[in-house]
Amino acid sequence: MPGGPAVVLVHGIGMSSRYLAKLHDALLPDAAVFSVDLPGFAGLPKPRGDVDVETMAAALAEVVASLDAGPVVLVGHSMGTQWAVELGVQRPDLVSHVVIIGPVTDVAHRSAGAQLRALSVDTLLETPGTNWIVATDYVRCGVPWYLAQLRPMLAYPLEERVALLTVPLLIIRGERDPIAGPEWCRLLRDRAPVASLVHIPGRPHNAQRSAPRAVAAAILAHA
Repeated sequence: MPGGPAVVLVHGIGMSSRYLAKLHDALLPDAAVFSVDLPGFAGLPKPRGDVDVETMAAALAEVVASLDAGPVVLVGHSMGTQWAVELGVQRPDLVSHVVIIGPVTDVAHRSAGAQLRALSVDTLLETPGTNWIVATDYVRCGVPWYLAQLRPMLAYPLEERVALLTVPLLIIRGERDPIAGPEWCRLLRDRAPVASLVHIPGRPHNAQRSAPRAVAAAILAHA
């Protein structure tokens, strides 16, 4: 839509843009929307060796710059929130607003075991369709690359990096999300210079899939 914002959607660890498709479509009437698949995910070739959050964000910056869409509204889900925030810190010229949905890693879940337990609980709250996409995307990603990305995910201090943002931050959390707890999301809101927090009633971690219109409305209001 002419005059609407340009929105870039970024998936999380193990995932692809498939589980962002409903949000993509919900935003389309009012925005130019781009969904990105990052290296090593969605069946794409895997980089050699570990890639930390800072390096992946720099690669994402190149993709965003190539869109020639002006400063974009950058939306990340789960680990995608780390890449989105880091890009916003590194290249604020490319980003007008940052939106993070279900941000990780909650200080209460900053270990592989805690992440697994929270993810297991979330699986019981998601729809069968969402669980199918998650499971098949994890297979496409593969265990070695998932574990290679899990290490930097657990190490990345999101609560410190949001404090360095010079663009507005919106935090979106499903009300029933066991991975991104309410205290954690409030902490991020309070650490960022300009930030707001929206809870999507009754929704789990993948709120962008179970309530795409509500999430899209929050993003557009933020932008």
